[in-house]
Amino acid sequence: MRQIVVIIIGIGTIYAAVVLAMIFSGTKDQPVKNPDTVLILGAQVKGSSKDNAYPSAVLKERLDAAVPYLKEHPEATVIVCGGQGADEPDSEANVMAEYLRVKGIPDTQILKEDTSTRTKENIQNAQKKQSLSKTVIVTSDFHIYRSKLLAKRLGISSVSGLPAVSRSSAKIKTYIREVCALGYGLIFDH
Repeated sequence: MRQIVVIIIGIGTIYAAVVLAMIFSGTKDQPVKNPDTVLILGAQVKGSSKDNAYPSAVLKERLDAAVPYLKEHPEATVIVCGGQGADEPDSEANVMAEYLRVKGIPDTQILKEDTSTRTKENIQNAQKKQSLSKTVIVTSDFHIYRSKLLAKRLGISSVSGLPAVSRSSAKIKTYIREVCALGYGLIFDH
């Protein structure tokens, strides 16, 4: 019995180390210089009503990382992705689009994908909005590797990432969650 426990702990440790190495490799990604599309992946929206909905700290990090890049590349279409969760006052896409407008990104540059609930759906539904060729995915640093993996599996051959540095107080929790999500994605998200 003791040997089985040691073997399980050993396998778990190796798995965590390999997956964390993959996740950390994504944190160093650099976006292409001439994108066609910038895909910003959603995260939780806060507020008590549609009128006072605002991005969570994680979503704000993603949007703030995207704004300077979008201003440097006004020819790129930005697709903001994310539906409305049961605990959210508005869709993530609506809140993201409004945030970008306030920061000076023109309405004509923004497309909204407001039905998805997970990363794979974000990318699939964005593909229905427009063809994704030279695509930059903007998401949290810990989420870049899995997002790019899913994009490539969905047929987007030229994809790079713009990692938003995660400064959230829940950083450890999000990394642990991503270790599990990436493991699931490697096996089941095809």
